[in-house]
Amino acid sequence: MANRHRGEISAEFSGKTYTLCLTLGALAELEDSFGASDISGLAEKFENSKLSSRDILKIIACGLRGAGHDITDEEVASLKVYGGLQDYVRIAARLLAAAFGESQEHGISANPPSPQEA
Repeated sequence: MANRHRGEISAEFSGKTYTLCLTLGALAELEDSFGASDISGLAEKFENSKLSSRDILKIIACGLRGAGHDITDEEVASLKVYGGLQDYVRIAARLLAAAFGESQEHGISANPPSPQEA
């Protein structure tokens, strides 16, 4: 079960529930993949640019590996989600929100509001 305090999320792929987490190692892998020189540059990339399907694949793959799953990008590419492309994008957005904190500007929240705020 995912622990949101550790930046984890849960997602279902091909009928199985997985935990994903962008650990420091996973973030370093993303920095390298996206050519970011530091974590701020990586965050800027996600805030200011459109992501390709290859980018979404890499984010999800890094999140799965960060949570301890021994899985390659090629294996991640074959995983299916119920809602198609929108679900892949939603999973990547939730994972980024969990790693980088809340982003009200983009309507993404790593943590839901408490009942008093809703």
